[in-house]
This record gives sequence, structure tokens and C-alpha cells, in this order.
Amino acid sequence: MGILCDERILPVEYYPVSLDIRKKRCVVVGGGDVAERKVERLLACGAEVSVVGMELTSTLDALARDKKICHIVDTYKREYIEGAFLVIGATDDDEVNGQVATDSRWNNIWVNIVDDPARCDFIVPSVLRQGDLTIAISTGGKSPALAKQIREELETKFGPEYGILLMIMGMIREKITARGAPSDMNKKLFESVLNSHILDCIRNRDWEQVKTIIEDTVGESLDVEVLSGGRHAVCR
Repeated sequence: MGILCDERILPVEYYPVSLDIRKKRCVVVGGGDVAERKVERLLACGAEVSVVGMELTSTLDALARDKKICHIVDTYKREYIEGAFLVIGATDDDEVNGQVATDSRWNNIWVNIVDDPARCDFIVPSVLRQGDLTIAISTGGKSPALAKQIREELETKFGPEYGILLMIMGMIREKITARGAPSDMNKKLFESVLNSHILDCIRNRDWEQVKTIIEDTVGESLDVEVLSGGRHAVCR
């Protein structure tokens, strides 16, 4: 797979990027299980999702009835993607998927055709999320199964404690940068926290020790509380 340039075929080198799709219109063509997974991920990221298809899975149907997605009850037509930020083709009809790709590119809309990298402007990696930590694994479209396997292996190493750690580090960063000290000095403080045993303390829910580590290394007070139904850190 590649593009023709100066009589040479250049291999695809994907540019990794994280998109802010909040409030942006995203269209999924297809209403089956694959489309359902794509829709759920788009909704989780704040997109305004339209789904084109005569039939939907029970989950997608419930989302449509709850007005969480817009269901266009019809076969695919070019007009349904007009004004979209991105389009995902997730039907089991190769001809329809091909038309979705052609129309999207004609309208300068980013398009992804499931399991068909040659027709994609972007591919979707396998993603591990723990709070604000996002680890994306891509095989360039060659083996989604391998990407999934690697993600599952990483899940055993990067647990929920990393999400809590990132939240704490973000609040520490606000405190430290407000001092106006040189960046090299700030960097050493951040590294001191990360090189401590703070991660083990978070895993063990030893919040008093977490506070002690922060006070000893950074010189700031940070209360960390675990609440029912969620976790948060509160700066004082």
C-alpha cells in the first residue's frame, strides 16, 4: 500500500495524532456490530454521531430512541455525509464501502473503511486508557489481532493506578509551574516524584504515604481522597 509520487511507490507512514472530536459531526455507515463499536467510541469522545442504515443492533437502536445518535433510516447516499468531520464505513458491502470512501475524499472528509487500509485516510489503533493515560497500538492495518494482543498485555502492566498518578502529577505541575522556577529545576522535581515509590503507594491505597512523598519531594501539600464511585485529588 502506498502513493504514487515521481514514478515511485512510497510506503504509507501514518502520522500519529489525537483528535478532539467534541461536538463534531461524525457519520458511521452501517448498523451492525462493528458499527456499534465505532459509534460507542465516538460517543465516548464527545462526537455528534449519525448512523446510516436500514437496520441497527439493539444497542444502536436504543441509542437512537434515546436521541443519543441520529439514525438515518435509508441506504447510503452521498448527501448523508455532507458537512461531516469524519466518516467511517462499516458495512459488509464492499461496493457501498468503496462509494463511501470515494465520496468522502471528494468532499475532503477524513474517511476510515473498516478492515480496508487502502481506502482509509486514517486508521484506528487499539487503545488502552487509564484516566488521561492513552496508549495506542497500531500495526499499520496489517494485524488488528496483534494490536489487540499487545494491548491486552499492556493492560496487565498499566492499571488504574496510572490514571490516578497522572491526575496527581497534573495538579503537582500546576503548583510547581506557578512558582516561576527554571524548567530544569521543575523537571528534577517531577522526576523525583516519579522515581519514588508513589506508584506502589497508590496501588496499595496508602494515601498518607502518597502525601508524604509529595511534601518531601515537592514541598507542597496535596490531599488525595478516594470517593465512592470515583477518584479525585484535591489541592490545598
